[in-house]
Amino acid sequence: MSEIRDFVAARLEIHAEFVDRSTVERTWDSDHTVWQDDPAECADRLGWLAEPVSARELAPSLLDDRKGVADLGIDRVLWCGMGGSSLFPDLVSRIALPRTSGLELHVLDTIHPDAIARAREAHPARRTLFVFASKSGGTIETRTQLDLYSASTEATHLAVVTDARSQLDVLARENGWRVWNANPRIGGRFSALSHFGTVPAALAGVDPCALADPAIEMAGRCRSSDDNPALLLAEFLAAGVRSGRDKLTLVTPPALTGFGAWVEQLVAESTGKRGTGVLPVVDEPLGTPDEYGDDRMFVTYGDVAGLGALHQTAHPLLDLGPATAGALGGELFRWELATAWLGAALGINPFDQPDVDAAKRAATAALDQRAAPPPIQPPEPLLATLRPGDHIVVQAFVDPAGPLPARLDTLRLRLRRRFRAAVTIGIGPRYLHSTGQLHKGGPNTGVFLQVVDSGRTDVAIPHRDFTFGELLRAQADGDHAALLAAERRVARVDLDELLALA
Repeated sequence: MSEIRDFVAARLEIHAEFVDRSTVERTWDSDHTVWQDDPAECADRLGWLAEPVSARELAPSLLDDRKGVADLGIDRVLWCGMGGSSLFPDLVSRIALPRTSGLELHVLDTIHPDAIARAREAHPARRTLFVFASKSGGTIETRTQLDLYSASTEATHLAVVTDARSQLDVLARENGWRVWNANPRIGGRFSALSHFGTVPAALAGVDPCALADPAIEMAGRCRSSDDNPALLLAEFLAAGVRSGRDKLTLVTPPALTGFGAWVEQLVAESTGKRGTGVLPVVDEPLGTPDEYGDDRMFVTYGDVAGLGALHQTAHPLLDLGPATAGALGGELFRWELATAWLGAALGINPFDQPDVDAAKRAATAALDQRAAPPPIQPPEPLLATLRPGDHIVVQAFVDPAGPLPARLDTLRLRLRRRFRAAVTIGIGPRYLHSTGQLHKGGPNTGVFLQVVDSGRTDVAIPHRDFTFGELLRAQADGDHAALLAAERRVARVDLDELLALA
């Protein structure tokens, strides 16, 4: 039980630090020195603190926008984006939120050729609003999707969500497309209550006030150090890191379907820096206590079968209480604030992503040079390097709606049982905008098995000298190179050989 005593001691220590530094009060004063003295990529990233109120104020105009779109004979939305521009819209498309007569919302956050081809067949151009969401306006996946649809003479209803004066904003206005400009003082992964979240919600028939009101209520509960829901969560997560339990297993109920993927990006991309961070393990069926190492901590919403046995074996567990879809806005804000304070406890800036660009640059180089891909290696020698506290990441550049992700989920559980290690599945290139930062900037405890299956047929990209399949493979090659440059253990492996491990 000494391990749990270490965890409790760390949690008390972190609480005292937060109180001594007036962390809560200074955060609400938008004091960037809570995180770092340098204001760069910090002072200008705190707009999310006031965004619930802004979302409430903007709700009527967004609902009017939905009516205007529907009056054009449009009955569905294809939302194209990556990372913070797509994960919350994807959550909205899955979760059972109260809705009025909204449009069907579908999210395309991949460039896999099979998925691209399927989306073109599934969404009749004249009945679909194609929305391209990118904060920077330059996200390569989103821009190539835009290239495809803007070149079509049938796709007449195009719109963008982006920051004002971005490349995408300028292009959209030149072409007369619908534009929603988001708050420029909010980073992508903290943007769920900004236009990147409220626009898709409104289009799907969800009143943005249904998200904003619980968030406003949660914000009111988080303004002092006493009984502060976000501070309690931040202290729990930070105590896990300090006591060697940096693998966060999030257990969510069916009412919060899709919430785990949103939390995964928020926590992983915010904290995976300077050799520290928290690895979220989401959508993982609970196992028996002997399947987990001493590097785990658990956060749950209400009681779930199997949690009691884990708690009795000294695994730290935080129950956030029963959650419903109606409380979603409050949970969004709780996790955003907790993640920001977790960054403060770890001594890092949670609002930047210094290692994400490394993979982007390497992917660009791979496209330009058309070099040979990394050689295929057997997975077993790399798995043999696993140490206590290490984790396994399967990086799968595959069709996210194809049959392979389900087979990889089965493999994940077999690997967990065999090695008593946390195992995550990253679907590429989606994970590059999520856990990719943690992979390269977090603790060097990962073993990365990368597989590439670029589909049955390729799809050309108008006005580009590469195809979607070539871009997908370049992104895989680029991340492989970036991981090697960060001195990570990585191997490109054969898909069938990897699946045979199951």
